Amino acid sequence: VVYDPASKRVFTMNGDSHNSTVIDAKSGTIVKTIDLGGSPEFAVADGKGTVYASIASKDEIAAIDSSTLMVKSRWPVMPAGSPTALAIDSQHRRLFSAGRKPQMLVVMDADSGKVVQSFPIGVAVDAAAYDADSGLVFASTRDGMVHVFHEDSPDKFSVVETIKTEFGAKTMGL
Repeated sequence: VVYDPASKRVFTMNGDSHNSTVIDAKSGTIVKTIDLGGSPEFAVADGKGTVYASIASKDEIAAIDSSTLMVKSRWPVMPAGSPTALAIDSQHRRLFSAGRKPQMLVVMDADSGKVVQSFPIGVAVDAAAYDADSGLVFASTRDGMVHVFHEDSPDKFSVVETIKTEFGAKTMGL
């Protein structure tokens, strides 16, 4: 579930039904159900009218126009696959998509979908987060690892460290 401040709407990602339910945040009424053509996992809003959803079953990111409620772009996440986790750096227009098959974190341009850089990560990634204050990107995996990367510039990222956690501790919040 993600709130889009530009449209003042809530978008739910419905994996089993391959769609997103759009809800007016003020009234609580359903505005539309958008067919995403595959199983969505995480979603992020850029605050400027686009909601991005990782479509795990299609190995892609879908960019949804939060005003027209139409999918405006679909971008492959290769060299990653089965994207689950998704985070965003709204200021520098970067998406951080983490996939399970193969296990990679992919940095993408949020306007063109171009892959900027990618990194191997652990097994069964579940969540990703970006901290604008520190420029750090995090990806947590079921094998008990949190992978940490730094945004050196919008087009260059580096590995900071891999933090050992408990096996199975893949859910994350920032």
